Amino acid sequence: MKATQNFFDKIRPDFEKGGRLHFLHSTFEAFESLLFVPKTVTSSGCHVRDAIDLKRTMTVVIVALMPALLFGTWNVGFQHYLSVGREAGFWSIFLYGLGKVLPMLAVSYIVGLGIEFASAQIRGHEVNEGFLVSGILIPMVMPPDVPLWMLALATAFAVVIGKEVFGGTGMNIFNPALLARAFIFFSYPSHISGDAIWVAGLSGGTGVVDGFSGATPLAKAMVGRLPFSAMEVEKIFWGLIPGSIGETSTAAILLGAALLVFTGVGSARIMLSVVAGGYLAGLLFNAVGANAYMNLPAYQHLIMGGFAFGAVFMATDPVTAAQTKSGKWIYGFLIGVMAVVIRVLNPAYPEGMMLAILLMNAFAPLIDHCVVQANMNRRLKRARQAAQKV
Repeated sequence: MKATQNFFDKIRPDFEKGGRLHFLHSTFEAFESLLFVPKTVTSSGCHVRDAIDLKRTMTVVIVALMPALLFGTWNVGFQHYLSVGREAGFWSIFLYGLGKVLPMLAVSYIVGLGIEFASAQIRGHEVNEGFLVSGILIPMVMPPDVPLWMLALATAFAVVIGKEVFGGTGMNIFNPALLARAFIFFSYPSHISGDAIWVAGLSGGTGVVDGFSGATPLAKAMVGRLPFSAMEVEKIFWGLIPGSIGETSTAAILLGAALLVFTGVGSARIMLSVVAGGYLAGLLFNAVGANAYMNLPAYQHLIMGGFAFGAVFMATDPVTAAQTKSGKWIYGFLIGVMAVVIRVLNPAYPEGMMLAILLMNAFAPLIDHCVVQANMNRRLKRARQAAQKV
């Protein structure tokens, strides 16, 4: 590592002001910041000093995503071999999944970072680390058989429309990864809905064993194929089901949630309130019981589809979520409620988590505004009461 540092120190003058490669200063700084702790420190004024910076925050989130990503990679291969009725060892299954997931990660990072670097160069700004997480999240919320060119378009849309037009990392209103999924959902619905797209190779239909459909639990619930047996519920929890790459295993997602909460990077308030909102909405529909989907046990909503993944990694996005303490409770609770309501009452959108989070992203500033105003009104009321007593 010392040799690498010496190399960067040697070529730095070329990228500084007056150097022959000064126009690539943003690119040089981005690579240096990725490899080393930035040398820029505060020199005057009052500042809050902390060991946590944006790069460390992004690193913690990436580590927290690893259990879900690694399991999802294995599950892609597992579902494929299950669909063709063949047995395979652990490494054969994992390598097949890796062959599907790795190109998706490469496309996401190449397209997304390419746009980020180009935008930074044009504006003369630093390259932010925000896409280090978005680049992983985008493939994880996609089906394994999504065409790579389509993924590239969705990534470009998410970065340009979702981030850069608002000013870049920290300024965006909507979660970029969910915008990428929404782009494909509304532009190419056949590639993100139905049964064939959730299992790698199933859309081709070659060699698929009789009786294997590739339907996700949400798809089964939507058409009334309920109730789930205890064995099916166990498979749903562990993630041995078709679905988006990173969203199937609630167990793996909970490992990531534990790390985010322990390090303080993820908001426990938002996670818990999303779960509370979803569970209470499920209980309400259980009380109504107008159809089979309404009778689905409330706790099963929490482990189906992208609910757990959305609650842990999407709703807690520090840029697009509510910022006040009370606002986080309200924001998360409404996401949980809306996700279940959309699922149960609108069969056209069986996965309600995406729309619920994007909707509440838009309302997060309003929630914070209302909370701040309520706090100000309470303090003014207390001040008036104290003045009257005097």
